[in-house]
Amino acid sequence: MKAGRQAKILELIAEYQIETQEELLFALREAGFAVTQATISRDIKELQLVKQMGKNGRYCYTSGTSAQNGEPARDLQSIFSHAILKVDYAGNTVVIKCRSGMAQAACAALDSRRIEGVVGTLAGEDTIFVLVRSETQAAAFTRYLADSEMQ
Repeated sequence: MKAGRQAKILELIAEYQIETQEELLFALREAGFAVTQATISRDIKELQLVKQMGKNGRYCYTSGTSAQNGEPARDLQSIFSHAILKVDYAGNTVVIKCRSGMAQAACAALDSRRIEGVVGTLAGEDTIFVLVRSETQAAAFTRYLADSEMQ
């Protein structure tokens, strides 16, 4: 439940400019999560969300991800260091084995990176499938994830 809720939070802040905990509370409730303000506050702290100036000039929650410099983002590092057990690929599909219940949160963090070559992702309870455009990109992506989880 917690991993799914936190994955949804990452998804919501990536898609919408959410300025307050109250806005996040309403968005989560609309998505079917029965949450309190205290729970959201804890989730924000655990996910290490920060407020940054959005496109509208107002400060909104963000995971602090950045595609700049090609370096793994802080949330990706944090989630992956706790969630990922093994990464491998076959053809143009990368398979990521996670601790039970952590795949959705790790997948949401991965999706927020908008990594070039990634066509789509699919997360279950403990496994993520990542479809990339070629086997060469799958190999490079697997190395990238292995490096991310080591840091």
